[in-house]
Amino acid sequence: MGLVAAAPLLKAAPSAPAAPVAIAKCASYSDDVTAPLAAMFDQLGGLDRLVRGKTVTVKLNLTGSPALRIEGRPPGVTHYVHPKLVGATAHLMGRAGAKRIRFVESAWASNAPLEEYLLDSGWNVRQLLAAAPVVEFENTNTLGKGNKYARFKVPGGGYLFPAYDLNHAYEDTDVFVSMAKLKNHATCGVTLSLKNCFGITPASIYGDDAGIDEPNESPGSGRGKTLHAGKREPSKSAPAELDAASIREPGYRVPRIVADLVKARPVDLAIIDGIESIAGGEGPWVKGVRPVEPGVLLAGWNPVSTDAVAAAVMGYNPRAARGSAPFRNCDNTLLLAEQHGIGTADLSRIEVRGVAIERALYRYEA
Repeated sequence: MGLVAAAPLLKAAPSAPAAPVAIAKCASYSDDVTAPLAAMFDQLGGLDRLVRGKTVTVKLNLTGSPALRIEGRPPGVTHYVHPKLVGATAHLMGRAGAKRIRFVESAWASNAPLEEYLLDSGWNVRQLLAAAPVVEFENTNTLGKGNKYARFKVPGGGYLFPAYDLNHAYEDTDVFVSMAKLKNHATCGVTLSLKNCFGITPASIYGDDAGIDEPNESPGSGRGKTLHAGKREPSKSAPAELDAASIREPGYRVPRIVADLVKARPVDLAIIDGIESIAGGEGPWVKGVRPVEPGVLLAGWNPVSTDAVAAAVMGYNPRAARGSAPFRNCDNTLLLAEQHGIGTADLSRIEVRGVAIERALYRYEA
């Protein structure tokens, strides 16, 4: 643990690309969320150039079981992305000419169809299916509708793994979108568009009850032992860790795995739902979480830059070192991703369009 605590602050990576980030104000899900979302996409240069004629895969943030609630509230107003925003995104992408829109998530401890998970969460699946000409769903916690897993190598080598085996949906696509929630995370400090991609790993391979030699296509657990704590290897069908003697501490491991995953499976568009959310953690299982209403939406072409602006909107320094808020017990995922060359977390290099950070500021901590 001493080695972890003494880890130096990573220096800025001047070669990491920068991209504009748009911010919009939206006070409530009762308001028209389509208009501010469309305005942000226009400020970024338009959806057409990204999605026209393309298959678009959107990774949702639906962390934890649908049965878990905060103060009895629907999960969409606390720790899940809200279905109204999901539907608006599908509508706008369909209008921009997307050929196919596939919503994906690794449903907690389940290999059931994602539609069932959404229904259990109180979502109107028929409404989502009607939001665009072709809308599909895929539970990426297992092999799902594919006949084999896709291997994604980390270009230039990974921090912890050289490659990751993922559901076919992450390969069978032209555009990959991370749709996240504006919230804290007990392990990583914040969970935004980068950390959302931790959930692309299938529990069949990386779960606590994953198969030893081959994937377990009926997983009933999370990924705590394998990815968080490093107490077991993934299924032998997938690449093993680069160094089995590396630090076995979640605050060291999870940020590096996230940076690896986004390097291997690049994000083309980041969307962050901050209309209503929670502070203090990522879900109801974290002691002390509380509902918040920042009333903001963010979007950007680069996930690191988008998360840097989002962290600033939350009142944090996106370049903070381990030991400082919000990265008190972890390494800074944004800086690790920056060192991978994914994007810059330097606010001075990021053009913010729409609402300024100062006007959107909602401090998650006093």
